[in-house]
Amino acid sequence: MSWHARLSLDLRSEHQKTTAHFEHDGPLRILKSLYPEGPAICHNVIVHPPGGLVGGDLLDVHVRAGTGAHGLISTPGATRFYRSDGPPATQQVALTLDAGARLEWLPLETIAYPGCLAHNTVRATLAEDAELIGWDVSALGLPTAGQPFDRGCLTQHLEIPGLWLERSRLDAADTRLLESPLGLAGHRCLGTLWLASGAPLARERRERLLEAVRAGIDTEAAGGVQAGATCPHPQVLVLRAVAPLVEPLMALFQHTWAVLRAQAWGLPAEPPRIWRV
Repeated sequence: MSWHARLSLDLRSEHQKTTAHFEHDGPLRILKSLYPEGPAICHNVIVHPPGGLVGGDLLDVHVRAGTGAHGLISTPGATRFYRSDGPPATQQVALTLDAGARLEWLPLETIAYPGCLAHNTVRATLAEDAELIGWDVSALGLPTAGQPFDRGCLTQHLEIPGLWLERSRLDAADTRLLESPLGLAGHRCLGTLWLASGAPLARERRERLLEAVRAGIDTEAAGGVQAGATCPHPQVLVLRAVAPLVEPLMALFQHTWAVLRAQAWGLPAEPPRIWRV
């Protein structure tokens, strides 16, 4: 039996407080809203009780940050795509930011188990003056548990329509991609972090942010992480990284998130409580 789960989360700014309103269908939930930084920024955790997806499962997440709202969203654990003998499993995320909104999309990693057939999609639409910090991290197999990614396929799609599109097909049979120095070079974890704006970033601000992110790569990249940052569009800054394992890559991304929060928004790092559990 396949699970089809849908979550619609609406973040609204009311009287200088961001509040969360949501509807769900199937096994997808929002835990209690938290305000560790005060009422203006609402932290939420998305929970998928089954803990993973098998063939035919669908997770459909829609998040809207209304005018002036600021939300931070994370997950309590990895998204797991398990082995499938038939149809693919799909996770699709749509993020919509209205004017002046800020959103931080910071889920834990996606794990592609051996034999999975998986589709993972994130699309974001930003109004003018809205800004988004987000990331997507994927791990192929579980090498430390003796489960290499030796069969299966993960398709990734990251898009901000009209600004930026990245699409990849990671097939276990494509050893040229997985092993080549021009591909993953034997790494089994990859991630993309981005800062996107609904309007072009001023050149001086863009260069300052890029310099700060690159400085973080020099000081924080460890554990075999290889990373690089660029601005493929005047409205988008992107950090890409590969690593043998999830932990060092995620440490770099959490550091970069803190840097961008401070440099772009003048906010201190306030990690989601779930990261400290």
